[in-house]
Amino acid sequence: MKTALVMSVGLLALSGCASQMVSIRTVPDQTPAADSAAALANEAAFAEAVAAESAAAESAAAESASGSPTEAHDRPEAAPLLTPEDAPPMYTYDPWERFNRFAYRFNARFDEAIFLPVANTYRRVPGPVRAGVHNFFGNIAEIDSVINYTLQWRLKYGLRSLERLLINSTIGIGGLIDAASKLKLPGTPTGFATTLAKWGMHPGPYLVIPLLGPSTLRDGVGFLADYGAEYGINVVGLYRGNVSWALGPVNAIDQRANIDFRYYSGGSPFEYETIRFLYVRRRLIEDAGLHARDRPKKPSADAPAGK
Repeated sequence: MKTALVMSVGLLALSGCASQMVSIRTVPDQTPAADSAAALANEAAFAEAVAAESAAAESAAAESASGSPTEAHDRPEAAPLLTPEDAPPMYTYDPWERFNRFAYRFNARFDEAIFLPVANTYRRVPGPVRAGVHNFFGNIAEIDSVINYTLQWRLKYGLRSLERLLINSTIGIGGLIDAASKLKLPGTPTGFATTLAKWGMHPGPYLVIPLLGPSTLRDGVGFLADYGAEYGINVVGLYRGNVSWALGPVNAIDQRANIDFRYYSGGSPFEYETIRFLYVRRRLIEDAGLHARDRPKKPSADAPAGK
């Protein structure tokens, strides 16, 4: 349904939901050669700054060694130096960059001309109604969480997602009210992409999906798997016939209305590179945290040794 919902936004908007006047900002020209040269210049400046800091620290250390022991002892300990190894690598695996840049610019124009005006109109709907719509689709997504937490062998979280699904579907009137959170059962959604990460699959190449936005090959596969699971289960017939085409655009608009991102709002010519770096870096950090839970905790140095 996620795919149907996103693809239906264009039809819904063109039928009258986006009839208000819109102005399209000029999308910056793509200059890969100049951007690469600027990136290399920034990297060289960073290396020079690190070298200068290291030289200053070595000079201060030499002066400290030549001074009296008392003076060296009283002097506060210097902070550890920043080295290039401490900074995350700027390189991101992007073998489909030409297609990704085209998709990024297409998404920016589509968002400015259609998606964003419709979402802004939707924000005028009373808050309780929008909250009910958001909770409804969040409750449906709990099905993916139950399945994938089980596949990840994180049964505690899977049971909590199942409890949330049952509570919100009954007490919460079909998911319109997030009653589970009021009962101290917060939602922690997950998907098949996280399942793949749990069992060691790397994010893979960076990928910009038309209409959906930044992703990776692994996240794209996960998106298709989650949609396939929802379509196969087909809760109360929501994924068949005209109902799915009606609910799809509403879900997409609700998601866009809850995202504050605006394309090219900062005026930076490096927005594509910035979004790419931040998206992939976030995925790598999440993967590291996911695998850290599986590692056995090392005994504390202060703990008594076992006999």
